[in-house]
Amino acid sequence: MTTTQDPVTAAEQCTADFRRNPYPVYASLRDTAPVCPMKPPHGVETYLITRYEDARAALSDPRLSKDMYGAMDAYRRIFGDSSVSLDDNMLNADAPKHTRLRRLVNSEFTPRRVEALRPKIQDIVDQLLDACPTREPVDLLPAFAFPLPITVICELLGVPTEEQPHMQRLSTTVAQTGFSKESKQAQQKAEEDLHAYFTQLIARKRECPGEDLLSALTEARDKDGGLSENELVSTAFLLMFAGHKTTAYLIGNAVHHLMANPAQLRAVREYPELVGPAVEELVRYDGSVESATFRFATEDVEIGGTRIPKGALVQISLLSANRDPRKFESPDEFDVRRPGNAQSGHLGFGHGSHYCLGAPLARLEMQLALTTLFSRFPRIAPADPSAEAKWMEVPFPAFRGLAELPVVLCPEA
Repeated sequence: MTTTQDPVTAAEQCTADFRRNPYPVYASLRDTAPVCPMKPPHGVETYLITRYEDARAALSDPRLSKDMYGAMDAYRRIFGDSSVSLDDNMLNADAPKHTRLRRLVNSEFTPRRVEALRPKIQDIVDQLLDACPTREPVDLLPAFAFPLPITVICELLGVPTEEQPHMQRLSTTVAQTGFSKESKQAQQKAEEDLHAYFTQLIARKRECPGEDLLSALTEARDKDGGLSENELVSTAFLLMFAGHKTTAYLIGNAVHHLMANPAQLRAVREYPELVGPAVEELVRYDGSVESATFRFATEDVEIGGTRIPKGALVQISLLSANRDPRKFESPDEFDVRRPGNAQSGHLGFGHGSHYCLGAPLARLEMQLALTTLFSRFPRIAPADPSAEAKWMEVPFPAFRGLAELPVVLCPEA
């Protein structure tokens, strides 16, 4: 499809065939143009990295900056001005700012602290599945996969139950990956509403703090100035946003692939010790984050024998890296018993200082969601076994997820 001189166009990455199965294209790029120029719709010079070793190195290369303020002109061309107030957080910062911001929330996402949330997450999983109809088609995305992570993160932040549906609607609008005028306007309005909401919620936490993460961050900000007011609002937004879509699509992808591979599903159901490795394999095999968030070159950088000029944006394909045969044996095979699976080194949660803060939480949510779903409904099946899976159509690769997941939940063994 592409030679070392030919750039990848946005159109090539947005065809129905590519969204359905991008892996043959990525395999071709890994062989012929592992660091390839792109022509994205925003018009900013961009390079796509597809091989595992190049991707892993790029994710921790200090010359590839995450500081959006250093690339403000390019940032505004892509996203406009609307996101700036909500993006003053660790995701868009380099050290030492990134180190300072991340340190304030690190303690809440350790495996030990996350494990303490198991009973609460299990309760949410059970309530959502209790509400699902059985023996008739149900779209598992809006019924289960989406409300689970947003409910968990809202509980963690201290968002009142009655306000959580409003948060979910705004988060869904912000997550739209569009570059049209109408899409940007809708995103801007949702971002403004979210900024206003979190500002008001923080004020309430000051007056009446609770046993939640946002109360703790507010107290830390007021006590020692660890956060500016806007950093506090933006951090709350990041935790909600990053902990929502990625896990939701990951749950959907996982259920889809396990139903499509009955032997793998049977192994997970019969041998509980395989659930953890299965989650790692699912993240590697078809994760929900197609590409890492933007980086930009602060100087000329050579990666994979290709010169990336100063000022260019860099897009790192996590999906492609996780299917690189130079790293993984038989990478296009889905195998929950893959040797050394938990230590496989997949990049589904990133790498380096920006490694996903919420990875322990996502893993636990995945394990409880899959274990409970398949134990309660051992005969779960696609609503229409002959229908082809429908994947999201997006104008730029960001998330990898299903547009719908119609199933029939059958409790009988």
